[in-house]
Amino acid sequence: MSAQELNKEQFHVLSVLVENEAGVLARIANLFAARAFNIESLTVGPTHDETMSRMTIVVKGSTNQLDQVKKQLQKLVEVVAVQDLAELGGFVARELMLIKVQTNEKTRLEILNIGQLFNAKAIDYTPSAFTFELTGAPEKLDNFITFLQPFGISEIARSGVVAINRGEGGLQTQFQQKMAG
Repeated sequence: MSAQELNKEQFHVLSVLVENEAGVLARIANLFAARAFNIESLTVGPTHDETMSRMTIVVKGSTNQLDQVKKQLQKLVEVVAVQDLAELGGFVARELMLIKVQTNEKTRLEILNIGQLFNAKAIDYTPSAFTFELTGAPEKLDNFITFLQPFGISEIARSGVVAINRGEGGLQTQFQQKMAG
């Protein structure tokens, strides 16, 4: 493998299982900041086990850099398990977006048609603006934004990526098996 391949920056989607305790998010964010990683997306939520939370972290960097960050993450007491989902042979990722676009009598129907094309749900509408809700792969959301830009976008709120590996097993299953064995 060449040095060029090793240093090539790419996006990584990390799934991190952590103890559900105050301050864990700050410690993990500081770990990335200390290594000059920009977190592209970060979502955190509880799991079916109320003592655990799952973090989905999207970062851009070389595989070597990310390996170092994963090692540092695993040293944190509150971190239970870490996976780079891209290494597992496939994962499903989704994101939620609310987007407000300007409208008038002339553009209203065209904007609604674009929303239907993307399976977006109009959740608020006034004579001068529509707010759509759209869930999907980040690329789908980006394309929706591109289609609506000519009409004038007022606001966008995105949740960040949530992701899970495909098929059987997963991060929590891996942890449970580790604890049982």
